Amino acid sequence: MRSPLRRFEVAGESMLPTLRPGDRVVVRTGARIRVDDVVVACHPRDPAQLIVKRVVHRTEDGWWLESDNQGAAGRQDSWDFDAVPDRLILGRAVARYRLTSPLRISASALSRRRAG
Repeated sequence: MRSPLRRFEVAGESMLPTLRPGDRVVVRTGARIRVDDVVVACHPRDPAQLIVKRVVHRTEDGWWLESDNQGAAGRQDSWDFDAVPDRLILGRAVARYRLTSPLRISASALSRRRAG
């Protein structure tokens, strides 16, 4: 059985300040979508490309999705491609996390010598 949760990495600045480039989002597939949710969807003009956007309202053609940062370079949302049909919405973001820098341990910390 396939898990209803999927992980995606955010690229670009269109969702600042909510999401930053490199953030990861956990998405619940098949979740009920509501206004103000953040969703991952297939781009209507290029379904192989994924987008992360905020749900603004429902139209008869689908969901109107917008970027939080309308001034971001390269931003594309429903102002550019209209409402996104239900079949292109992959799911609702339920969590966000950031990877921290890897743990670094100095060679002296691994030494067998004891301070004293």
